[in-house]
Amino acid sequence: MGIDVTNIWSAIVDEVRKECDREPEIRMFLEQHILRYPEFAPALAMLLSVKLGSKHFPPPVLEGLFQDFYRESPEAIIVAAYDLEATQQRDPAAVNYFEILLFLKGYQALQSYRLAHWLWKNGRNSLAYFLQNRISEVFAVDIHPAAVIGKGILLDHATGVVIGETAVVEDNVSLLHEVTLGGTGKESGDRHPKVGRSVMIGAGAKILGNIRIGEGAKVGAGSVVLDDVPPNYTVAGVPAHIVGRTETPTPSMDMEQRLVFPDRKR
Repeated sequence: MGIDVTNIWSAIVDEVRKECDREPEIRMFLEQHILRYPEFAPALAMLLSVKLGSKHFPPPVLEGLFQDFYRESPEAIIVAAYDLEATQQRDPAAVNYFEILLFLKGYQALQSYRLAHWLWKNGRNSLAYFLQNRISEVFAVDIHPAAVIGKGILLDHATGVVIGETAVVEDNVSLLHEVTLGGTGKESGDRHPKVGRSVMIGAGAKILGNIRIGEGAKVGAGSVVLDDVPPNYTVAGVPAHIVGRTETPTPSMDMEQRLVFPDRKR
C-alpha cells in the first residue's frame, strides 16, 4: 500500500489552520513553518535546517543541502511521509501530523539522518559526519551516516538512540529511547545488527554485534541481545533469551510493551 504525499501535506495544512484559530499565539510560528509553503519538501527542509544550523554552519546553507537532497532523491520525501504516518499510527501521544513534524525530535532526527546518509553515499563524508555530530548534539540521537534504515520507522522519544555504521534497519521497525544497535568491541568490518521488518525494540535494549533480529520479532525493554533472534519470537533479559513467540506478526505496529505469550498455558 502506497502513500500520497500530497494528501499528507493537505492534512497538515488543514490541521495547522484549525490550530491557528484555536491558539492565536502560535499563529506566526505555524505560518512561517507550514502555511507559507506549497508542499512538504521545502517546509521540511527549512524546519530541519533551522534545527541543525549554527553560527559556524548557517541554516541557509543547510537548507540548500536539504533542497538538493529532495530534488535529486524525490523518493526521500515519500519515505519522510511514511515515517510521519508510522509515528501517527503507533504513538498514542502523536495525534496530529503537524505536531509530529514540528515537535517530535525522533522524527526530526530520523529525517536529518537521511540527508547525512545521502551525503555519505555520494562520497561527501565530512559533511555527513558534521550532520551526525549536529544530530547528536541537538536531538541526543547518534546514527552513523553509513547505517541503512528503511521507511515507516518510529523513533519513540528517541533520546539516547545509537545506531552503528554497519547496522541495517528494515521497513516498519519501532525503536524506543536508549536503544543501541552497536558492536561488541574493537572488531572492524561488518559488526552491527541487522533488524528485520516489523520488529519492536523496547526502551533501553542493547543489541550488539553482527547478529540478525528476525522479521516480526520483539525485544523486551532493558534486554542485552548478543545472538540471533528467530522471526516472530520475543526475547528478554540480560543476556537475552527466547521467552515465547510474539502475539502478533507485526509487533512494531501494536507497540505492546508487556511480554505476552499466546503459546503459553495459563
